[in-house]
Amino acid sequence: MAHSQNPTRLTDKPSDIRQTAGMAQLGDFAPKFAQLNDDVLFGEVWSRTDRLSLRDRSIVTVTSLVSSGIIDSSLTYHLQEAKKNGVTRTEIAEILTQVAFYAGWPKAWGAFRQATEVWKDDNDATDARRKFEQEMIFPIGSPNDAYAQYFIGQSYLAPISSEQIGIANVTFEPGCRNNWHIHHATEGGGQLLVCVAGEGWYQEWGKPARKLCPGDVVNIPANVKHWHGATADSWFAHLAMSVDGKDTSNEWLEPVTDEAYSKLSEE
Repeated sequence: MAHSQNPTRLTDKPSDIRQTAGMAQLGDFAPKFAQLNDDVLFGEVWSRTDRLSLRDRSIVTVTSLVSSGIIDSSLTYHLQEAKKNGVTRTEIAEILTQVAFYAGWPKAWGAFRQATEVWKDDNDATDARRKFEQEMIFPIGSPNDAYAQYFIGQSYLAPISSEQIGIANVTFEPGCRNNWHIHHATEGGGQLLVCVAGEGWYQEWGKPARKLCPGDVVNIPANVKHWHGATADSWFAHLAMSVDGKDTSNEWLEPVTDEAYSKLSEE
């Protein structure tokens, strides 16, 4: 089926996928074609994200276009969508290299010219972030500026729930960790962490550090000195939930030194 050159933005929510370019460009000349393009191709096929993700559909589409020798504005659009859907600079380079051997070297050259423009502002750091974002279902959120003084490195905060129980997704860039701290309470209190992506560390004062992976749960008692954060070479994210208690407060203490932190990777 033919494709339109400038369809609207695709999202991960099927109900949000809308296409109007077909009717806008060909509605008077070929209304049925325009309707099939807008309502069937994009309204139905692209919306079947329960069977194939938007990221995978973008990869299939880009591969199909390049293999067919279509390296015009249609490819540019779908490369842009592939980037929005999580395909990294490293991945698109590998995809087009693979396609070159099966579809033809000149076609890949043409596609690479467009891809380098689409991903021109990306680097290894943005590549790593895009890849990490694909690993978890929660957003990274905004820079955690309000608590930056209590962290070494960059962290991010995304509120998940404010009703019944407060839940936030906390994301750490590689090497980022918070200071030693204590969740005080005279009754109850403490914190619960649910690890959702990447690899991290948790350590209580006087005890060995614990390596954290997706699915791990950390029960932090009240009045226990501790810290948590990412490993040196991995992004890390966990959901953080404060446990109800009496006379609760947080006390921020000294940073985890580079010397102490670097020894963890040697253990």
